Amino acid sequence: MSTLPVALRRDSRTPLHVQLAGQVRELVTTGALPAGGRLPSTRALAAELGVARSVVEAGYDQLLAEGWLSARRGSGTFVAELGSLPSPPTPGRRTAVLAARVPDRPVLRLGTGTPWVDPRHRAAWRRAWRQVAAAPMPRDYPDPAGLPELREEIAGYVARTRGVPCTAGEVLVTTGTTHGMALVLGVLEPGVVAIEDPGYRAAVGVASQSGWGVLDLPVDDEGAQVDALCGTDAAVRAVYVTPAHQHPLGVTMSAGRRVALLEEARHRGALVLEDDYDSEFRYDVAPLPALTALDPEQAVYLGTASKALSPALRIGWVVGRPDLLARIAAQREARHDHPPWPTQLALLNLLREGHLDKMVRSARRVYAERAELVASRLGRHGTVSGPVAGMYLTLLTDRGVARAVHEQCLAAGFDVPLLEELARSDTRAGLVVGFGGLSDGDLLRALEALDRALAGQACLTGPGTRA
Repeated sequence: MSTLPVALRRDSRTPLHVQLAGQVRELVTTGALPAGGRLPSTRALAAELGVARSVVEAGYDQLLAEGWLSARRGSGTFVAELGSLPSPPTPGRRTAVLAARVPDRPVLRLGTGTPWVDPRHRAAWRRAWRQVAAAPMPRDYPDPAGLPELREEIAGYVARTRGVPCTAGEVLVTTGTTHGMALVLGVLEPGVVAIEDPGYRAAVGVASQSGWGVLDLPVDDEGAQVDALCGTDAAVRAVYVTPAHQHPLGVTMSAGRRVALLEEARHRGALVLEDDYDSEFRYDVAPLPALTALDPEQAVYLGTASKALSPALRIGWVVGRPDLLARIAAQREARHDHPPWPTQLALLNLLREGHLDKMVRSARRVYAERAELVASRLGRHGTVSGPVAGMYLTLLTDRGVARAVHEQCLAAGFDVPLLEELARSDTRAGLVVGFGGLSDGDLLRALEALDRALAGQACLTGPGTRA
């Protein structure tokens, strides 16, 4: 019996029996130890490796439990019959795959959902989490609707900032707008949900994965085209819109469209899901009242703290009828889908002390300045759509130009999303330029790369030429 090609390192933090099990496992998966092959006895291998017999026994026991080895009483330990295993990548192939995945330089994504956070607010952030650490740990699962005191604060915040009067009983805490959308659709009779096109692709994913059909709802300068909804025979039972700052065109739904949408929803017995996207970051006028304020019975309000704090925080809220939220809470409790207690408490502290309002105000000023800068640098290359709120603007241009500029910027280290990636039926093309989650220096370098690439495409195609 030849010695197994294993080497144990006593200076490693990994226990010896774990090292042994890992190396034998690799020998099996690579085919170096064929199925049915007999392994050395624990006593013999321990003597060869210069370790205690218990080390080898523990390593073998682990592999026996995992099914890589089999023991035959009175005969010894053998490699189990596992069938065909996938061939491991050769070193050259693995290197090529990794090289394809890892760019030569870090790529900064000019995304639409990464906020700018004022460093002056870090002290408030740390204080909020210190208060969480000092609070007594709950002994049971949290309320499936959310902490009552947090829902009370959110109700006051939504009423004050968005004009939606509500009580704590009309608020349910979520992990974000898409989670809230999934929860609402989960308690409705499945049918078709109308979603803006171009629009938020995550909303389409939520609808599809929830068993709903999707109807593309065209968008123009006044927002979602309600006429397209009126003219369909589809069994539309829900409509998802971003009326405050349409994603990604950035337009605001007109008052007439809002009224018409609610009327059509009442006529169909459908529910309007209002994603109040970027509403708090309106910088031309005061934030417009939410659509839900016009008819709280027919609409559900989806809000989030992702844009004011961080997408990584994963906390948001739904404002809707108490009967609807009660059904959602009961379903969440059955699934143990409880909102995390520490995150809720941190947001509660930030709301109570007024820090969320301060964060929004400082970010709004920065976004207004950056929107003006981006529009002035890129406006000569196409049509700028919707720079009135939020942390991005969309530059409408030819599809070929947009794709070429996207590739050139990617090579320069900047990932600028294409408008076509956010559309299903819509044929408009362009670039969606996010400017929230960048430093001032990174933003200037990104604009230089964009400006240079767009100017180069203009020289190639000539004025007025469609690419």
